[in-house]
Amino acid sequence: MIRAFVVDDEPLAVKRLARLLEETGRVELAGTSTDPVDALAALMEHPVDVLFLDIQMPGMTGFEMLDMMDPQPLVVFTTAFDQYALQAFEVNSIDYLLKPVEERHLARALDKMERLRTSAEPPPEWKKVMAQLAGALRQPPEEYPERIASRLGDRIHILDLPNVMYFFAQDKLTYAATEGKNYVVDHTISDLESKLDPRRFCRIHRSSLLNLQWAKEVDAWFGGRFLVRLKDAKKTELQVARERAAELKKRLGI
Repeated sequence: MIRAFVVDDEPLAVKRLARLLEETGRVELAGTSTDPVDALAALMEHPVDVLFLDIQMPGMTGFEMLDMMDPQPLVVFTTAFDQYALQAFEVNSIDYLLKPVEERHLARALDKMERLRTSAEPPPEWKKVMAQLAGALRQPPEEYPERIASRLGDRIHILDLPNVMYFFAQDKLTYAATEGKNYVVDHTISDLESKLDPRRFCRIHRSSLLNLQWAKEVDAWFGGRFLVRLKDAKKTELQVARERAAELKKRLGI
């Protein structure tokens, strides 16, 4: 059995990957964490064979965490980066999984880890890997807005997008819904879908666009549709159109 540990700042991603690992019957899950600092302390005390590690995490990146570990375990990076940018991993016998993780790709990674555990290959050169990855990702990232304006008469209210739970269309107007108030915005739902970061916002209905960070629970409903329940005090429920359900589940890693 391969002793593994999962580190990812997204709780749903951790839960999904942990379930997939346990279902393989090939892995003993030594632990999981959404905090790289806590994970580092646990792994220093109880080393594992394989670390499934997210790259981009607040406070400490996956590379920074790895650089602090001695000895370093074999690593499978979990990431949302496009495959073309990950060729740097291939030359150093490092594997990766694109989110959301698929079973067949996980099986490939486990096969590779088992070969590396029993081979005489030298350990990966992490500094070389980081330099190669930096070069592969040197092209400027696409910029997405962090704020949106709501105009009421001569007054313009600036909304921070993390505070917007969802956008919805009603009576020929579009609103940004926050915990305290709804604000009219001068965009259609389709405009917002094309302008906002697709990693943070997901179209769940022709008239609504969800901020994924506010999603708390997803419940099956009738007719193949779903309800998504939010984290606000009112536990707001939003209807997910049947044709949008699969994409939402994929984006939430469930």
